[in-house]
Amino acid sequence: MSKATDPATLLKGLAQSLSSGAIRVIDLTHTLDPDFPVIVLPPEFGQCARFRMEEVSAYDHRGPAWKWNNFTCSEHTGTHFDAPVHWVSGRDLPDNCVDTIPVDKFVGPACVIDCSDGASKDDDFELTPEIITAWEAEHGQIPEDAWVLMRTDWSKRRGDAYLNMREDGPHSPGPTPEAVRLLVEERGIRGFGTETVGTDAGQGMHYTPPYPAHYILHGAGRYGLQCLNNLDRLPATGALICAAPLKIKQGTGSPLRVLALVTDDGGEP
Repeated sequence: MSKATDPATLLKGLAQSLSSGAIRVIDLTHTLDPDFPVIVLPPEFGQCARFRMEEVSAYDHRGPAWKWNNFTCSEHTGTHFDAPVHWVSGRDLPDNCVDTIPVDKFVGPACVIDCSDGASKDDDFELTPEIITAWEAEHGQIPEDAWVLMRTDWSKRRGDAYLNMREDGPHSPGPTPEAVRLLVEERGIRGFGTETVGTDAGQGMHYTPPYPAHYILHGAGRYGLQCLNNLDRLPATGALICAAPLKIKQGTGSPLRVLALVTDDGGEP
């Protein structure tokens, strides 16, 4: 093993590059607050809880030297991680909860497919196999065990425009079943991430199977990231994603802080 490839040397170089700014850290996370939208299901189903925070003390009679808060939210509130156990197709898989997923799965490379132009013209824009293969013709084949992130710039929306609810439910972009099968079965991706409230299109219930990103990804033991932010600041390839959920016992998902490591030239960190 040469000194250049020695693990200790590599880690030292990473630390120096982070300190010098040669490798930048980009926050892909929205701020958790009570106003951030959560997915809305038909009224006969249980609903996802918004983020709530309650002050316990603030350097006062309740605690003279400290300030802290209690908070409550769903596992799937804000920028969050989906584990395989979240969906019926992944319920019987091994290591399918956030506390049992191998920790090395939380750090990995990302491919960013820019669908922002299409999504700006069509709220129901679809990521298709043709779009994926066209992206690969320019950037190379998606490597096995990579995160694939669908950039739509949906994260720039606020309030009602984010969920984009109509009489027939939400309208937002997402992948077709064929696209998800290509990514999972032929490319062997680690997981799929979006800027919208879910990994599926808002009208994803009309596909076969319904909500194909959830059904196919989690049935294959893969992961989801939702409500991502700042995907427009990432290169098409070369970013390294750190996405570690809270270690909730038998948790189906978790809010988390998603960080991307990138270099100025867009190459590998």
